[in-house]
Amino acid sequence: MNQRWKLRAHDAALVQSIERSAGVSPVVAQILALRGITQPAKVTSFLDLKMTGLLPPEELPGLPAAVDVIMAGIADGRKIMIYGDYDCDGMTSTAIMYLTLKKLGADVSYHVPNRLGDGYGVSNEGLDKIAKRGAQLVITVDCGISSVDQVEYAKTLGMDMVITDHHQFGSKLPDARAIVHPALPDHEYPFHGLCGAGVAFKLSWALCKSHVGSDKLPPDFREFLFSMVALAAIGTVADVVPLLDENRLIVHHGLGCMRRFSGPGLKYLMKLAGLDERPELESDDIGFQIGPRLNAAGRLGQAQLGVEILTCDSPDRAIALGDYLDKLNANRKSIERKIFTSAKKAIKANFDPASEPALVISDNDWHLGVIGVVAGKIAEHYHRPSIVISVDPLGNRPATGSCRSSCGVDLFRALQGCSDLLIRFGGHSGAAGLTIDPGNIDAFREAFCHHVLEQVGSGEIEPELEIDAEALISQMTLPTMNELKKLAPFGHLNPRPLLCATGVRLSEPPKTMGDGSHIALRLEQQNSRIRAVGFGKGDWLKNIDAENGLYDFAFKPVINDFMGRRRVELQLVDFRPSEDDT
Repeated sequence: MNQRWKLRAHDAALVQSIERSAGVSPVVAQILALRGITQPAKVTSFLDLKMTGLLPPEELPGLPAAVDVIMAGIADGRKIMIYGDYDCDGMTSTAIMYLTLKKLGADVSYHVPNRLGDGYGVSNEGLDKIAKRGAQLVITVDCGISSVDQVEYAKTLGMDMVITDHHQFGSKLPDARAIVHPALPDHEYPFHGLCGAGVAFKLSWALCKSHVGSDKLPPDFREFLFSMVALAAIGTVADVVPLLDENRLIVHHGLGCMRRFSGPGLKYLMKLAGLDERPELESDDIGFQIGPRLNAAGRLGQAQLGVEILTCDSPDRAIALGDYLDKLNANRKSIERKIFTSAKKAIKANFDPASEPALVISDNDWHLGVIGVVAGKIAEHYHRPSIVISVDPLGNRPATGSCRSSCGVDLFRALQGCSDLLIRFGGHSGAAGLTIDPGNIDAFREAFCHHVLEQVGSGEIEPELEIDAEALISQMTLPTMNELKKLAPFGHLNPRPLLCATGVRLSEPPKTMGDGSHIALRLEQQNSRIRAVGFGKGDWLKNIDAENGLYDFAFKPVINDFMGRRRVELQLVDFRPSEDDT
């Protein structure tokens, strides 16, 4: 589906002012201005990535009460159970809490639900399982904020609960011993964007300080927290929370700590991903290499292995787990490709995507573990909020759906408007999950599209590609990249700058890469040449002619470190025939 390009306007005088006051290059000043970071104090705060910028953990709503409950539980020798989640954020959160309590001498274990059999969040069945294992104090990570009934059920089993979460909550909070959440009502914590692992890291930090009895930690505890911030960085990137404020600090310092302070499992995952020799790690390395390998375990029903590789201290066990997760990830990719192809066929057969405000599709054969990834690809491909629903062909369970947003639609708000048609739903504005009676899917599709239209308006939804600036290929140099690096780490709400080059030729015929789903090009403009790649853009091949015509390309510049040779290349986002074609 074609996108309308919009070159973002900037105030030249404001850019010059930022350039002078912050001592940055014009390109960095322009990007800061376009992102609304213009006041000197905000510019300094954004560019200054010192660890001291993290707020004291005790300021996180509910955290002091949680520390008191947990430290008392440790002192009393209570059996503590971490109740986690099966995605990457949940795995890293579980690992952070488990390793922290182990270091503090607690009697601790963990429970991670099975995505395929248990579903998301705290369940009575899960509480039954951990009660049989002797749990007395349950600490949820990355889940639990909506588990009002489950907390009451836990009490009947003789278990206390501490909730730590970051997801949106309903009108009633659980009656737990303590709740830690950045957006807890009647609190004024300034940043609500922490993920589950970010919340767990803050709690870990506070627990370590309480154990030591001082804000100043001894070297072994400081090094331990460096390893925890590395895990928190993985969860932060993988959960696609805003890479702003405290999250930027967590990811920046976590990337710096991953090699030096990580355990054998994470180090081996980095080796498998070819990251062990990289001069520097970036957020994309987590998003495209580490995160998918961990998520593969959860998507295919074996999330406990993801937690185990992050917590094990045996190099031999780390290698065995890492090799297995690598195979799971390859299997996940194969399943995902098949479902994505099937989903596109279903859309073509049943809908006109250009006239639909949202896409809601379902099938009996779609694997529960990968429908979230496919929903994201559908949303990106068609520029529409998308929901992919897996229906149990035997009818033994409700249908399960994964939702991904597009066009600025708040998914959680749209789902709230359809709650009468759903059994259960949860998540946030950009991603969510649901369960539904299969007989309600058609009615839900109609209602969901209605609520999406309420947000975006009744006119035709035209996807828009906002471009930060036009650039020449000759400007894409290592010095330019070093300047843009000041804006990193990149991610949600702080994306890598999107640029465009116009009047570009192909210096040689385009080629596909990998399994044919990617494309590689050599671009030429005014006697300058550069390599460009389009991940997931293999279908461009039939529309790009190397022999004739000029094109405009929208791209994100990156540094390729292949074989130790550093060079700039372009990651392509979109293209169109150039208006200047002659």
